[in-house]
Amino acid sequence: MNAQERKQLQITAAKVRLGIIEGVFHAKSGHPGGSLSSAEIFTYLYCKEMHVDPQDPQNPGRDRFVLSKGHCAPGLYAALAQRGYFDENELQKLRHIGAMLQGHPDMKGTPGVDMSSGSLGQGVSAAVGMALAGKLDKASYRVYTLLGDGEIEEGQVWEAAMFAGHHKLDNLCCIVDFNGLQIDGPVAEVGGPEPIDQKFEAFGFETMAIDGNDFDEIEKALEAAKACQGKPFAIIAKTIKGKGVSFMENQAGWHGKAPNGEEYEAAMAELKKSLEVLEHA
Repeated sequence: MNAQERKQLQITAAKVRLGIIEGVFHAKSGHPGGSLSSAEIFTYLYCKEMHVDPQDPQNPGRDRFVLSKGHCAPGLYAALAQRGYFDENELQKLRHIGAMLQGHPDMKGTPGVDMSSGSLGQGVSAAVGMALAGKLDKASYRVYTLLGDGEIEEGQVWEAAMFAGHHKLDNLCCIVDFNGLQIDGPVAEVGGPEPIDQKFEAFGFETMAIDGNDFDEIEKALEAAKACQGKPFAIIAKTIKGKGVSFMENQAGWHGKAPNGEEYEAAMAELKKSLEVLEHA
């Protein structure tokens, strides 16, 4: 990508982070840490990679995305708002009764959500099913799914991986947000999923490890995924939990906690300053 494209993606990711904090604060609950770590991934997928149309969200030829780590819905919603699926003001109604944006993605209530998710391990299984359907229908769409590194402690993830490898679903791209922390602490201490790449490879995947907060590396990996034939693709994206808000970064306590008023103001000020720097660079 050229410098202008990179700058625009960085600006959008900064706005996605603002939307995440806005939503979680007004909900008084939610999951900021893993939403913030995935901001670049959400931004690149919806603003550059996927063939989607906010004006026609159910188009049968669209690419599909499944947020397997469904608790990070604030990140997905902020990206969908930036892409134009709904007004950004909806983010302030996150988790409110009767609102469009609930605590986990709802395909029946939110434009742009392709699969309801939340129970860990089930989203990737649905994505595998979508990819198989695409193959059977000889359709051209691709399927992307984002998993958490804590989520891959679920056995169902590896059943889905085995199925995907067996059926050679090269229209499937699994992205693991490898931020190293889950609700109970460091992933390495709780479940120890490494080596993640070798596990996916054992099930017939092609893999690539990247810096998941770097747009150039995300682009390189997704281009490799599209070029891969006869195998599903897994991207192991090393990220920083809570990225963009200094006091949230690499802190497991911000996995599933909303900021109070003072923390909200501090986080928004820091993110707005980062956005201003990008816009005037």
